[in-house]
Amino acid sequence: MKRRFARLAAALLAAALLAGCGASGGSSQSMDASYEMSAEAGAAMDMENAGSTGSALLPEGTDATAETAQKIIYRASMSMESTDFDTARDTLLAAVETNGAWLEYSQMSGSAEDHDRYANYTVRVPVDNYSAFLQQAGESGSVLNLEENAENVTSQYIDLQARIDSLENQRDRLNELAAEAETTADLLEIESRLSDVQYELESYTQQMRTLSGQITYSTVDIYLREVATLTPTGTTFGERLGDAFRGGWNGFVAFVQGLVLTLVYLWPLLILAVVVVLVIRVLARRHRARHPKPPTPAKPSAPASYGAPTAQTPDAAQQEPKPKY
Repeated sequence: MKRRFARLAAALLAAALLAGCGASGGSSQSMDASYEMSAEAGAAMDMENAGSTGSALLPEGTDATAETAQKIIYRASMSMESTDFDTARDTLLAAVETNGAWLEYSQMSGSAEDHDRYANYTVRVPVDNYSAFLQQAGESGSVLNLEENAENVTSQYIDLQARIDSLENQRDRLNELAAEAETTADLLEIESRLSDVQYELESYTQQMRTLSGQITYSTVDIYLREVATLTPTGTTFGERLGDAFRGGWNGFVAFVQGLVLTLVYLWPLLILAVVVVLVIRVLARRHRARHPKPPTPAKPSAPASYGAPTAQTPDAAQQEPKPKY
């Protein structure tokens, strides 16, 4: 795209020079002749624009200026908690005001009665006050996590600036050609190319504004949470062991408290459940009383095995004849 516009500008510049010579064929012939010269002129401009990105535009020994200084975008993400949510929030907002920052995004949820409030903030901080703001914001609560990122966008910045400068030059040349156009066809063609150049220029200008805003104002995302007990942050083994005991006890107490609160909340359902169980037991007893189980029949005795002695009844023993001597 850049090479195309460079060749177009060279062609139009050559057309302007030929048009000034007052050729009898009119400016349309001069425009046609300019196309034959565009290849060579475009190649020359491509060589001139080569290396428009990266450090090629910064030769060794060049002093850093506002245009050549490193362009860095700073971002940070901070997660904090506090047992005094109101004080922590006020301290954080005071740090925003002190450092000339402003809130790009703000959200808060939860209730003070339940002690479960939390807030999300996206803060835009002037790059000069970036470090000072992080330090002051960290003092508003217990910092659990802090992540920082620095992105060097110097090459992108220089490339955008070079494209904008090139498009502005092409726009000026097209305006000059439009003022000198001799035919309506030439004027329409120039205006069409001018419209394309203006569209590209506005697009790159918007990108430059966005990039410059990110460079000038760093972005800090902050998450603040209200807790009953701070999360342990010990570093040594002894501190971590003590924090583990305290954390375990606090967790047990929180569990018991939560269980009691749950039972209190559910007491109507518990009473209803007890009543239902009692009714079911009464109905079951009445049903068993009205419908007793039939007696189970006696099991038949097993037959005597072959050759085993049988037990004799007393009558049979008396009727047994006695032996005669």
